[in-house]
Amino acid sequence: MDTLFMNNTDVDVLLLCFPHQPDACFKRKRFFIIRVAMYFLTLTAILMTVFGNLLVIITISHFKQLHSPTNFIILSLAYVDFMMGFLVMPFSMVRWVEGCWFLGDLFCQIHSSLDMILSIASILHLCLVSVDRYMAITDPLCYKMKVTNGNALVCIAVVWIFSCMYSFGIVLSKINIAGLDEQMLNMCSGNCVLTFNQEWGIIAPLLNFYIPGAIMTCLYLKIFHVARKQVRLISDRTVAHKSGEKKKQVSEQRERKAAKTLGIVMGVFLLCWLPFFLATVIDPFLNFSTPLDVFDMLDWFGYSNSMFNPLIYGFFYPCFKKAFKIIIVRHLFCFKSSNNLVLQ
Repeated sequence: MDTLFMNNTDVDVLLLCFPHQPDACFKRKRFFIIRVAMYFLTLTAILMTVFGNLLVIITISHFKQLHSPTNFIILSLAYVDFMMGFLVMPFSMVRWVEGCWFLGDLFCQIHSSLDMILSIASILHLCLVSVDRYMAITDPLCYKMKVTNGNALVCIAVVWIFSCMYSFGIVLSKINIAGLDEQMLNMCSGNCVLTFNQEWGIIAPLLNFYIPGAIMTCLYLKIFHVARKQVRLISDRTVAHKSGEKKKQVSEQRERKAAKTLGIVMGVFLLCWLPFFLATVIDPFLNFSTPLDVFDMLDWFGYSNSMFNPLIYGFFYPCFKKAFKIIIVRHLFCFKSSNNLVLQ
């Protein structure tokens, strides 16, 4: 490394993560106002992620009417995103802003494993929700018989087990860095970056993002297509007495609402994760020339999906909105509420 050949004067001038270690990484120099702004934005994202998902967890756990297969998946997703905000994002914040990892190699491996586990689990939970919604809308009669609470819990367990085994297997076996030399890996004290070689730079994004993303896209397009048909049938039956123009306006309004909801679901998911996984695929073929600041920024775009999930899968449903209000009123004003209130 370049730092091995520096004299004492150079070390005094340059900012290093560990000034007294000859193999220390360079510390990223930032203006004070930029560091303050970065800490403010990342702390805001962390707090919104933690408390937003905590509200979803409390709400589903408290109200028995919300104990359904779909909501159990959303509950597990909220646990994933809560852990992301509580266990991963704070340490990633310091690493990004300060440009150094101060907690050692062992905790770096633990952090990298947790980061990968929770990121994969969050994406797979979103895919599971899309499968659940597809079955509920395309085959509502068989849905209640096929999709039970027990079946949903089994699927959730499979997602967790796969995410843990896959992530710990990669990090501990170091198969993702096989064939890479130390210069490519930027091996210096104060560095904690999960690097992928060309093979795993394709395999990992394919398994963890592109395949689930393609499944979600296809299912939501099918859901939207079926929903449009159902809206037209309902409109034809319920507003037959109205004028043709009025009926058309009602139908188009409902279709726009359905399209908006599905568009937000897929748009936020792709906006948050697509840039990161594109960079993961491309960077190994560019000789790892992507700046670490760029990767950290893209990583935080992915983290932000955990912040938006409770908004999308919680606040968009009327029963959740009412439940959230009840929970907030209960805890802020000590109002006693029953867990059997009508939320519909």
